[in-house]
Parts: sequence; C-alpha cells; structure tokens
Amino acid sequence: MHTQTATAAPSPRAYRDHILGELAAFAAARPRLEYGNYGDRAAYRAEVRGITRDLHHARALLTAVRLSGVTEAQLVTAFRGAFSGRLSWDGSRLDYCTGQYYPTEYRKAVCAVLASALWAYYRDDCFCDTGVKIRAAARRALPGAIASRWFN
Repeated sequence: MHTQTATAAPSPRAYRDHILGELAAFAAARPRLEYGNYGDRAAYRAEVRGITRDLHHARALLTAVRLSGVTEAQLVTAFRGAFSGRLSWDGSRLDYCTGQYYPTEYRKAVCAVLASALWAYYRDDCFCDTGVKIRAAARRALPGAIASRWFN
C-alpha cells in the first residue's frame, strides 16, 4: 500500500524569518564600489563610511524586527511602499531596481523596508495611534541615531 505524505506549509513565522534572512544576506553583500568613480581617496573613503553605516543600521533594524511581532503581511506590504517599491519580494526572492548608484542605495532600501514594517507593527499591534507614539516606540527599540534617521 502506498501512502502519500503531506508536506505542511511553512508557518507564517518561518516565512517571515525566510524574508528576513534574504534581507540580511542582501544587505551583507559587498557594495562593488568602483574606485575610478571618485576623484580622490578622501571622497572614496567617505562613501565607504556611509555605506558601512547603512549596513550597521540594516543589522540593527533586522534585530528589532526579529525581536518584534512584525508579521509577514506587514513585511510584504512594506516592500510595496518603502523606497519607492524598488526593493521587491516576489514570494521567494528579492529583486532590486537601481535608482542612481547601486552601492550607495541598496542598504538604504533594506532599512526603509524594515522601518516601514516596524512602523506598521507599532501602529497596528502596539496601539501607537500617532506618529509621536510610533517614534517613541522606535527610540525604545533602536539606537537613537537609527530611530531618528528612519522614523523621522
């Protein structure tokens, strides 16, 4: 007798964690800067510092989302509205449409999506019914510089 085993659909939490894993990997990717695009070493190094700062912000926002109750639906919705929708999720993978210069913006796109998802979570699930309350919740969950930059 042949029995067929059914595979269970992934839980919403597992799907959310998959999305967050993809975002973490995307943010961790090397920026592929081209030194020749910069007039001098100082300009290049300044760009590198900004890109590295964006990585630190993305990691902090990822941690905040992982520790929060952000749902997969809030994440999926955030992709559509944040960063002009240029970072998208098709249900299994990320896609990014470059605006001006990929190395300086792809990590900002990750941050914008995560901040948007957190905003929705604070608004919908934490009874923060005003922007002031949402910003206060972000300041409690994130370092001040990150909260002020992504929740302004």
